[in-house]
Amino acid sequence: MSYVASMDADEFKNRTRTFAIRVIRLVEALPKNQTAKVIGNQLLRCGTSVGANYRASCRAKSPADFIAKMAIVEEECDESIYWMELIAEAGLMNEKRLTDLKNEANEILSMVVASIKTARSRK
Repeated sequence: MSYVASMDADEFKNRTRTFAIRVIRLVEALPKNQTAKVIGNQLLRCGTSVGANYRASCRAKSPADFIAKMAIVEEECDESIYWMELIAEAGLMNEKRLTDLKNEANEILSMVVASIKTARSRK
């Protein structure tokens, strides 16, 4: 039984995977100074966690398990956006590229929130 709302599960999987790949590419393109390295490592952890935890949520056996895993995806999306904002404030990356990735994180976040609400209402 799928608890994912308002989207095709495959579409969501592809989107989280694409997001993780784009985060990895962004981090690889950051300057090689210490500040960029610290921020980049945090963003990399969050961005790759989004995809991994979404895949884990798809294997959930109960609504409670699904909600718990999706809550992690929600936190990691939020944190990804935070680290992207720090990269932008530090002037370490092209603003357009960051804006696109931030928009993608926000789209995933809105889908996660909808999925959690749907799963809670089905309990």
